[in-house]
Amino acid sequence: MDYISTRNEERTPAKFTDILLGGLAPDGGLYLPSEYPTITSSMLDEWRSVLADGGYSALAAEVLKLFIDDIPAADIEAIAARAYTTPKFASEEIVPVTSLGDGLWVGHLSEGPTAAFKDMAMQLLGELFEYELGRRDASLNILGATSGDTGSSAEYAMRGRRGIRVFMLTPAGRMTPFQQAQMFGLDDPNIFNIALDGVFDDCQDVVKAVSADAEFKSTYAIGAVNSINWARLMAQVVYYVNCYLRVTSSNDEKVSFSVPTGNFGDICAGHIARQMGLPIDRLIVATNENDVLDEFFRTGNYRPRPASETMATSSPSMDISRASNFERFVFDLTGRDAARTADLFGTKVKEGGFSVSAAELAAARDEYGFTSGRSTHADRLATIKDVHERYNYLVDPHTADGIKAARDAQAADAIATPIVCLETALPVKFADTIEEAIGTVPPSPARFEGILDAERHVTDLPNDVAAVKDFITTSIDTTEV
Repeated sequence: MDYISTRNEERTPAKFTDILLGGLAPDGGLYLPSEYPTITSSMLDEWRSVLADGGYSALAAEVLKLFIDDIPAADIEAIAARAYTTPKFASEEIVPVTSLGDGLWVGHLSEGPTAAFKDMAMQLLGELFEYELGRRDASLNILGATSGDTGSSAEYAMRGRRGIRVFMLTPAGRMTPFQQAQMFGLDDPNIFNIALDGVFDDCQDVVKAVSADAEFKSTYAIGAVNSINWARLMAQVVYYVNCYLRVTSSNDEKVSFSVPTGNFGDICAGHIARQMGLPIDRLIVATNENDVLDEFFRTGNYRPRPASETMATSSPSMDISRASNFERFVFDLTGRDAARTADLFGTKVKEGGFSVSAAELAAARDEYGFTSGRSTHADRLATIKDVHERYNYLVDPHTADGIKAARDAQAADAIATPIVCLETALPVKFADTIEEAIGTVPPSPARFEGILDAERHVTDLPNDVAAVKDFITTSIDTTEV
């Protein structure tokens, strides 16, 4: 299996373990397989047995083997077994799937140590990093940005691991108290929290700027855990397969997915699974008031917003106006035209955005199966309250966005297939919004008792690439890993 950059016209191939540690491609593009592997009906039959007999970790190993040919199969199985286990995950099924009713299902992605879907990829990424760094006798300095859940998931996955430091940028004052406590409460010497004076998109821009400095990146062994890292998406493909197998009994059945998204990472994994041949009917892009992606799938216009127009909402992990992973989908949409993709995302986005043709927009909807929806604060409150009363089930604000978009799609498109709404996080992480919706605070799992009382460990920095670089180099020089 070879990997290529979305901006590399020559399609220079790379191997999995090289892009695992590198993150962003040297040309500024994102890595994808040179060709997507194929999921056949016989494979799905086999995977049904694998899931039933060996559980989620065994299924994960089989899917990962399709993408990785430079790690021995036995080692992939051991890595997956270490990543997906209890009590690290609260459920033995790792990703249970339950029916709400009315054609809606929930894929529970919040059973991990930080109660967010990001744990599904991060726990695997931690094992992969430690494995490959051990083989190379090397170290890695991970630089990431988070709008809420990526940071804590990454830090919990990497804390205490030999040869790894984590530098995580957060938008100052933009996360919930619970999210901040999960991150800033960690005092591990290899974890560095940075509160940047800006919004998430500013944090993401700094990460990209540092990663684009090839000399700095090489000198200080800078790696990535944001969804620009291919291994994140690869791990997320697994739970689409898991959810499909749990909802269906026959490979003739199709399933749709509604996915809350701001950075297009979670749903991009669904796009990849669909391209591989997983019988997915529709992929529903669920956005909040920061509706750049919804606007694209309605109009064909991709118009990223500046920080001044990025709203702070009650589903804060989706307060994103420049979706990094969208480049991967557009690369496929344009027939894998690297030169055009480089122009669109390297030039046009900086100039305010771009538009695709009417034929390409139709292909996004018909050939690739996308539709989209938008949710407001009032919609979230109403959905949380209705789902709680109707189904006796409590959802977080982001998952509420997904359910709202799923219901709208059912009404507008008469979608007959089951819709799996992918859960984003446990409601406890957004207690104020939940209380506003139903009048009471959500229950807190015992494992999070006292988390809000922990001492905070965080450094405030200006929205400046040079300042972040200085902090990284100083921290590397003064800490051992």
